[in-house]
Amino acid sequence: MNEGHRHTPTPDKPLAGRRVLVPRGGPWGDGVAASLRQRGAVPVIAPLINFAPTNDQATLEQALSDLADGAFDWLTLTSATTVDVLYAYRAVIPASTKVAAVGETTAAAMQAVGYRVDLVPDRDNSAQGMAEQMISLETEPRSVLTLRSEIAKPVLTRLLIEAGHHVRSVVAYRTVGVPVTEKIATDVHSGRINAILVTSGSVAEQVVEQFPDIPASTVIAAIGPRTAKDAKRAGLAVDVVAERQTVESLIDAVARFTLPPESETPA
Repeated sequence: MNEGHRHTPTPDKPLAGRRVLVPRGGPWGDGVAASLRQRGAVPVIAPLINFAPTNDQATLEQALSDLADGAFDWLTLTSATTVDVLYAYRAVIPASTKVAAVGETTAAAMQAVGYRVDLVPDRDNSAQGMAEQMISLETEPRSVLTLRSEIAKPVLTRLLIEAGHHVRSVVAYRTVGVPVTEKIATDVHSGRINAILVTSGSVAEQVVEQFPDIPASTVIAAIGPRTAKDAKRAGLAVDVVAERQTVESLIDAVARFTLPPESETPA
C-alpha cells in the first residue's frame, strides 16, 4: 500500500494515517489503541498520568473490610481507576450491596474483572448525574461508600448527604503526572501528532504542562462535556467534545472532526 493511499480517509477508515495520542496505558490504553487502529489511525500510547496508592491505606482497608461485612447499601465508583484499586485489594462486594458506576467505561472495567454493576446513569455520566438517579431510586436513608481520587470534588458525597443518606467518602488513590519521552514531546510540538485525547481534568493539566506549544492544527478532543469544562479551566483549548463519556463516542467525534479535506495532513 503506497503512502498516499494510506493517508487518504475512507468511510471505513476515517482516521487513515492520523497519529492520535492516547494519554493512558495499560488495558485501557490498549483497548483505545485497538479502536483507533480499526478506524485507520496510528495510536501513540503516552501515559500522562499514573495512579499511586492513597496516603491513608488504613482507612481504605477498613472501608473495604466493612464493605465485605455488608455495612453498606451502595458502593459508588466514579472512575475506572477505582476498579483497579478494588481488584488489587481483592475487595469483596456482598450481594446485599448495590454498585453504581458513573459511566459505561467504569461499568465495563468492573465487569471485566468479575464484579457486577447495578446502576449506570441513564443520561448524565457524572457524579451529579449518578447522585440524582440514586436519590430518585432511594427514598429512605441508605448507607453509601464512595471511593474517589484524592483530587475529586465531593459533589456526589455532598448531594447524597443533603438528600439524607449516610455517606463514607474514602480516598482510594492519588493521581500523579508522568513525563513523556523527548520524542513524543517533539512530535507534539512539531504537529506530527494530529489529535490528543483528553479523558480527565488531570490529563488536561498534564497536556498543558508538558506540551506548552501545541500547534493550532492539532485536534484536542475531550471525552465529554464535564471533561471539556475541566480542560478549559486548566487552560486547554478544546476542539471537539464527545457526546457521551465513552471511548467509542470520543473516537467517533475525532473521526467526524478530521474528515473534511482541509484538516488532512500531508504524508
